[in-house]
Amino acid sequence: MATQTLSPQFEEATFKKVSARLIPFLFICYIVAFLDRVNVGFAKLQMSGDLKFSDAVYGFGAGIFFIGYFFFEVPSNVIMEKVGAKIWIARIMITWGLLSTAFMYTDAVHWGSVAVWFGCTDAEFTFYVLRFLLGVAEAGFFPGIILYLTYWFPSARRAKTVALFMTAIAMANVIGSPVSGAIMQYMDGLGGMAGWRWLFLVEGLPSVLIGVLVLVILDDGPQKAKWLSQDERDLVSRVVAADNAAKSQGGGGHNMMDAFRDIRVWGLAFVYFSGVIGFYAVNFWMPTIIQEIGIDKKDFLKVGLLSMIPWGIAAVSMVLVGASSDRTGERKWHVAGSLFVAVIGLGMLAVVGHAPIPSMIALTLVTSGILSFVGTFWALPTAFLTGTAAAAGIAWVNSVGNLGGHFGPDLIGRIRAATNSSEWAFITLAAIAMGGVLLTLYMARGKSVKVSAEARAGKH
Repeated sequence: MATQTLSPQFEEATFKKVSARLIPFLFICYIVAFLDRVNVGFAKLQMSGDLKFSDAVYGFGAGIFFIGYFFFEVPSNVIMEKVGAKIWIARIMITWGLLSTAFMYTDAVHWGSVAVWFGCTDAEFTFYVLRFLLGVAEAGFFPGIILYLTYWFPSARRAKTVALFMTAIAMANVIGSPVSGAIMQYMDGLGGMAGWRWLFLVEGLPSVLIGVLVLVILDDGPQKAKWLSQDERDLVSRVVAADNAAKSQGGGGHNMMDAFRDIRVWGLAFVYFSGVIGFYAVNFWMPTIIQEIGIDKKDFLKVGLLSMIPWGIAAVSMVLVGASSDRTGERKWHVAGSLFVAVIGLGMLAVVGHAPIPSMIALTLVTSGILSFVGTFWALPTAFLTGTAAAAGIAWVNSVGNLGGHFGPDLIGRIRAATNSSEWAFITLAAIAMGGVLLTLYMARGKSVKVSAEARAGKH
């Protein structure tokens, strides 16, 4: 068997087995996670009118999720490395599912002088508090999954694996958009509840149930995976350990502080920020953008069906780009080129107004560009960080980058409230994304960021 474990066929079969076991379940986990994060975009179409939320209130509330996410991301990821992925990911999913469901009671809490002191109505303050707490609860989930994948896959196999996992972002919207629209349209008034309340209830509870399943299905690492043979467990552990050793020899850090001392971590954090700010701005406002191209105010299902188009194309694009990056070993141009496609889309949104076809093309360019960027981007920080530095570095890049999720929706909300137009918001977002493109190229100047042919073949 020793000879077999060294054969490329055995190694390839083993990693296919690992992928088949982990990726579909993690895919489902991320779908329900992302739905609970962004379903507020659909709820806004009805909720804002019922609770008298302005565009500025909605934009700030949608984005404040990422403030809670920012402060608790790194501690959450480091804790996961200490206590184990299974328990911590289950904890994250159960708590965020309960909080997401609680949004159905946004106008049921009375804060008295507390809300007045902050200049808010009771409903506005509850909305802000729940969005902030949802960010706290979910903090660590995505970087935790990225870190978890480093326990199972070496660098050379990771870009495509991450891209496949992250197609859940697109699929959450492909599936969730029409489902969200249908819930709001056809359950509205059922049991005396508005459609947006049913939306939070129906889409929040699955996170709790799947969180319980995490305790049954996931293992903390290869050596605890009883569904692998001993030879398979040893092979995965050996290949991953060799990959980490190679990164260590290349100057990668092991300690938590090593991540913060590495200028590349800070540069990558801004690059990620430059993409995320545009992504969440468009994501949280997409139902509104689509409704404003001429859809009836109560036809939520049609809004959902049209929202499927950009996300469906984006799902295909990010897998193809991730596969291309893994096949060639090239990272720099895949990352920068994808983000540049999003720049073009954001620029189009600034000039096409409410024209239906150009708006849909622009939305497709933004979603496809940024999702392709994100899927390949995460091969960069994991290529040089190991150990606790990987846990802290990945979480730091993700948490700083995801602050863009606060500023993007808030920027659009404030500009819409002030000007009744989103034009300058999209121009600003395009400029920031272009900064990310240029920084990516600058950080990798004079060389192409690649994984060696030996690494792609699994030889360390």
